[in-house]
Order: sequence, then structure tokens, then C-alpha cells
Amino acid sequence: MSETKVAAKPEQAGFLLVPGFSMIAFSSALEPLRMANRESGKTLYRWHIYTPDGLPVQASNGIEITPDGSIENAGDLSLLLVCGGSDIGKAWSKQLQFSLRRLAKRSNLRIGALCTASYLLARAGLLDGYRCTIHWENIASLREEFANVQVTDDLFVVDRDRFSCAGGQASLDLMLNLIYERHGNELVTRISEQFMCERIRSSEDRQRVPLHLALGSNQPKLTEAVTLMEANIEEPISLDELSNYVGISRRQLERLFQKHLNCVPTRYYLNLRLNRARLLLLQTSKSIVDIALACGFISAPHFSKCYRDLFGIPPRDERRKLQARATGETVETID
Repeated sequence: MSETKVAAKPEQAGFLLVPGFSMIAFSSALEPLRMANRESGKTLYRWHIYTPDGLPVQASNGIEITPDGSIENAGDLSLLLVCGGSDIGKAWSKQLQFSLRRLAKRSNLRIGALCTASYLLARAGLLDGYRCTIHWENIASLREEFANVQVTDDLFVVDRDRFSCAGGQASLDLMLNLIYERHGNELVTRISEQFMCERIRSSEDRQRVPLHLALGSNQPKLTEAVTLMEANIEEPISLDELSNYVGISRRQLERLFQKHLNCVPTRYYLNLRLNRARLLLLQTSKSIVDIALACGFISAPHFSKCYRDLFGIPPRDERRKLQARATGETVETID
């Protein structure tokens, strides 16, 4: 690809940090801008740090950052990166919604989300009709809560004037791709070499380690079977259907699961559905009945029994414990 022409004026980037933000997501997004300036010998980027109220904010690791000011007073920006982290729901406020919606009306401003901040943009209505991504732990809940948002499990997504990434090192991949768009491959290569980054991952890369790498051997049939399971949580497919889709016998499929995953396919499938249910239980306000149906269980009692068998606690008590932690109360569980 041909090199793009370097802009004469520095691009102005703003970082909006909310309480509990991920330090690695933040620094992995900011450092490429610094290195772009250094490697080019020019001030290609300037950046400013904001918080919702202009006060210092703590990252999830306890380190406190003093901002340049409140997001309400943000100057002329071309990029705004909202950085989320742990307990993202607690970072939400009506004032934050107002600020984000007001900024979104600016022309020539691209707004992005790092780590879990896609939740904040989605709740403000700024991702309706857009593709986006979020950290894999939050994918299921984001899909359930925001039907007008197309949530993917990509490392990062750039869709028109919105962009998002899964956080962690994916912030570096996102920023390198944004810098490439504006300043070309030569500069991005020099930046990645400085960071000892062997490969600049693309938006087509998935978040989680592929199953065949986790297994330590190449098992395409097993990988395909698990992928089909993950894509059919709400309406589970039978083991016979699964083996037909994969192109091997049911017995062969059972042997693969037993050898490489140390369980039968039906147990692996059930655990997938229950783990998805647990994410929905802890991250959304959906009823237990709705969660059961969304994860392929025909009744709430059956779901509750399976949930308790795996996690040692009924789903109702799991949610009560979560609510109690938020209020500082104690909860007795049923033995």
C-alpha cells in the first residue's frame, strides 16, 4: 500500500478515564502516539487526559491519575478514547451520558472504547447500528442488553466514526492500525520494532487463544465442534447433528473430547452453556427464567439444578451474593 501524506497539524487525542479503568489498556493506547512522535521526529499527535468530573481517578490496580480536566471542558479533538475496566456499570451516570452524547455531535470526531468502555457508549446510544467489540467476559451481556449493537469477538473493530477494542494488548493493535491509516506502514513498523511487537494483529484476529493452540496440537475436527457449540447456546444441537456437521462419527467425536478435553461432548456443551449463563447472571438484570431460556434450558428448575451442580450454589443465591457485596450486607445461602 502507498504511504499516506503526513498531516501538517498534530492530531488531538483525548483519553477519558473512568473509575476502575484498565491501566494496561490505557497505556497500550497512549504509548504508540508518543512513539509515533519520536520515530517521525515530528509532533504528529498531542493528547489530553480527562475524567468525568475533572478529579483524579484510580485505575483498577490502585494507581491514581491526575487529569488535565473534566471531559465537559474538552477542547478540539479528532479522537476520543473512553477507557473502561473493572465494574464498568458503576462508572455510568446521567452526566456521563450527557457528555458523551454532546461530544458525539461534533463533526470530525471519532469516538472509541477501550476494554469494557463499549458498554458506556452502547448505553449512551452511540453504538446503535454499529459493529463493536468488548472484553470477552462481557460479550454475552452486551449482546443481551443492546439488541441494536452488533457485538463481535474480534480484537478490535473500526466502524466508520466508532472504534473499539477488547482491552489489554489489543489497545496497541488498535492504535497501530489507526496510525497506519494516517501515516503509513513504515512508521508503524518502526513503532512496533521499538515495542518488540513481532506481529501487528488485524481486526480479523479473535480475542481468545484458538482451541488447537490451547490443546497443544492441531485438532481441526474438535475445534470445529466446539465452535459450533459456542454458536448454538440458545438452541443446542444434538450430538448426532454435531457429528454430522463436523463430518465424523459420534463415537469418534466422543473419543476426541475424552482424549483432549477429558470429558464427554455433552458435559463440555453443558458447561459452556452454564458459564455463559453465569456471565449473564452476574452482568445483567435479566430474570433467571430469561437467562435459562437464553442458554438453552427448557425450565428454570432444571437450569438451577445444573447450575448448582457445577458452581456449588443456586443461581438465585449467586445473584443475591453479588447484590450483597454491592451493599455491604451478608447473605445466608441454602445448603
